[in-house]
Amino acid sequence: MERLAGKVAVVTGSTRGIGEAIARRFARCGAGVTVTGRDVERGGRVAAGIESEGGRAIFVRADLSREDDVRALVAATVARFGRLTTLVNNAAATERVGPGRGDASLHQVEPGAWDAILDVGLRALRLGCRFAVPAMRDAGGGAIVNVSAHAAARGVSGLAAYTASKGAMEALTRSIAVDCAPDGIRCNAIRSGFVRSGPWVDAQMNERALERMRARLLTRIPVPDDIAHAAVFLASDEAEVITGSVLVVDAGTGAK
Repeated sequence: MERLAGKVAVVTGSTRGIGEAIARRFARCGAGVTVTGRDVERGGRVAAGIESEGGRAIFVRADLSREDDVRALVAATVARFGRLTTLVNNAAATERVGPGRGDASLHQVEPGAWDAILDVGLRALRLGCRFAVPAMRDAGGGAIVNVSAHAAARGVSGLAAYTASKGAMEALTRSIAVDCAPDGIRCNAIRSGFVRSGPWVDAQMNERALERMRARLLTRIPVPDDIAHAAVFLASDEAEVITGSVLVVDAGTGAK
């Protein structure tokens, strides 16, 4: 329960799904947590739920593609908790990913979908690091955890923009690790496979599709808490010699 005692984290895209699970798990492990996203009602509910369990959390609304919003997000975190030690870049434009949602093969992807997916996947990562790294340096160091996906390493039909954003994220993970090492800041990524992360996923997959998915796995279908456990490890002092790495959490699909 104290694996993250003394840590303070900003978790992007934490009003639902994997991000919410990470925020809740960080708080249960002793970290102060800033929940952020664009949905005020949902974000406030997540932060209130964390505090009702005895954790420490605030919600800050932010559009992560806007520089002023990200600057204010980091400033609000430091004002509330006194420091910032951890940044989890989890946000992704999932509403634009999938059949009929704008992402597609490179020669077919809608310009608006391309821009939206890369704004959240890459621009938000850049802005998050731009403002979080100086604060983490002031705190004496810290950890950045980027939430990637199998598309970074494997061709996935019809997901050109998403694939580009995750491939770049993993390349930048290594770059950030090298650049920030002198400041005592580590950077790693989690490469997830399919995650059963809520009703919106179930709505896209009927039971037959889920059975096909189970047949590809070596363990069971992952849920958001599985990604959250990995994020806790990478953010903790237990991983203090791990940086520039990609931790695969995919139920064995990458090995099969």
